[in-house]
Amino acid sequence: MTATVSTPAAPTAGPERTKARRRTGGGLTRYLIIRALLIIPTIFILVTVVFFLMRSTGDPITAALGGKLPPAQLQERIHQAGYDRPLIVQYIEYLGQLLRGDFGTTFTDNQPVTQVLIHYGAATLELAFYALIVAFIVGIPLGLVAAYFRDRAGDASLRIFAILCYATPVFFVGMVLKLVFSIWLNVLPVAGRASTSSEIEMQTLPNKTGIYLIDAFMTGDPAVVGDVLLHAVLPAVTLGLLTAGIFLRLVRTNVIGTLSTDYVDAARSRGVSESRLVRKHAYRPALIPIITVIGLQIALLLGGAILTETTFEWKGLGFQLEHYLQARDFVAVQGMVVLLAVIVAVTNFIVDVIAALIDPRVRY
Repeated sequence: MTATVSTPAAPTAGPERTKARRRTGGGLTRYLIIRALLIIPTIFILVTVVFFLMRSTGDPITAALGGKLPPAQLQERIHQAGYDRPLIVQYIEYLGQLLRGDFGTTFTDNQPVTQVLIHYGAATLELAFYALIVAFIVGIPLGLVAAYFRDRAGDASLRIFAILCYATPVFFVGMVLKLVFSIWLNVLPVAGRASTSSEIEMQTLPNKTGIYLIDAFMTGDPAVVGDVLLHAVLPAVTLGLLTAGIFLRLVRTNVIGTLSTDYVDAARSRGVSESRLVRKHAYRPALIPIITVIGLQIALLLGGAILTETTFEWKGLGFQLEHYLQARDFVAVQGMVVLLAVIVAVTNFIVDVIAALIDPRVRY
């Protein structure tokens, strides 16, 4: 008679899977909460630095109107605005205004800074969107090509191109493009967001957004849409090449790193061609770092937008910021810088969330 040996039943995987899911979800939730809370001190530090830097040059009324008003009237304006009070009192009051959404009033044209930000912010966001599209179209494919021809003449040429894109001043690139395509070839507009006739047609819209491409589609006139797109080509390429060089180098580096992994070596041993390995196996992992650095590139794009908008008379935040700086309207400058800082901080948070959802390693 044979004795049967009973083997203990394996523990069910259900509870373990549930615990793993809870740990993963908890890690993501904790990561998002920490990243969201970090926005508050980041914005607070930026607001504080900007406030005291602006005040280090004196009170805004003297900076904007000094020499334009009699001394007695100037002092009366300073007293009415409260700029003769202790600096810490002004700082606390300014924080309270920001919490209420009040960025102050400009001295040069007596407009609420919030209204200026809304009116001109759409143009800057539209230009940044165009520039990102150019950066993706140029940087990612060329990065794949550089990785495919790594350590050869094509790779070296593309790396030099990437360095030139990043290192060449934006205004210089803009002037060269204007000279070639607007003056010599006469195929693209030299400046502005649209021609006068298109702007008049878009101004008649009852619910215009301020984003010209959307407003152009709302008119239902293909000629207006084409005119808006033609005016956007040179500014978008000028600003987009600045970021395209960074994307090119990132994609190249990460594709080369992915091509040396074990699963790619296994595919190569099965006879998969090198071009297919780049397209199918190394392409998607190389995009994760691109998503991660988009938040940093938003700050670069907004900074480059100041020079790009001035070069092409693209009337956005950068164009107005340059105008207010020349007029020494520090209230307007302060409000616009704070808004740009908030946009960068919030964008970085959104990018962190996307990166954490795509790549779980980011959460830990």
